[in-house]
Amino acid sequence: MVLQAVFIFYGLPYFTDGAVAFKGMGGIWVAAIIVVSINTGAYMAESVRGGIISIDPGQTEGAKAIGMTHVQTMVNVIMPQALRNIIPQIGNNFIINIKDTSVMFVIGFVEFFATHRNIVGVNLLYFPSAVIEMAGYLMLTLAASFLLRWLEKRLDGSDNYELVSTDSLAMSAGTYSHPSRKTPFDERSGEFGSGRPKGDY
Repeated sequence: MVLQAVFIFYGLPYFTDGAVAFKGMGGIWVAAIIVVSINTGAYMAESVRGGIISIDPGQTEGAKAIGMTHVQTMVNVIMPQALRNIIPQIGNNFIINIKDTSVMFVIGFVEFFATHRNIVGVNLLYFPSAVIEMAGYLMLTLAASFLLRWLEKRLDGSDNYELVSTDSLAMSAGTYSHPSRKTPFDERSGEFGSGRPKGDY
């Protein structure tokens, strides 16, 4: 990432004869965002690809069978399931980026590490500054970890299911009565044997 930052910030203006130049703090921010995006893009693309191919091909075939286009299949069927699978990898990449931004000091981007270097250079307070920097990175990574863990649990759904006892003979005869929904003939679906989350009745 250091090499990418140096090439983009200093190399692009040189090779484009000043047509592409990053001036001022705004230019430094733009260059830093470009560097982080390029560096992380390949890893994110591979994570998304792995999440997509992990979905059962029958999902795509079923969507096409009911007339969905490719875009509708990806948006409504595949990506919601793939996103749940790749959330841990996305979280890891996000936390890595929090720490990797420290190398952006080579192009003058001021963040935790650059501020620490400035404090040490002016006041020679290396240890107190390092402790504060460490605490800052720790709080950021812990907050990101807890947030991503909460998001994973939300996407996984409820772990508490109540099994509905059924009589297969009664259901096959059409006389089975659901505990709170009358008879199967009043339902849009006749499948009563699967577990249902509490609170759905």
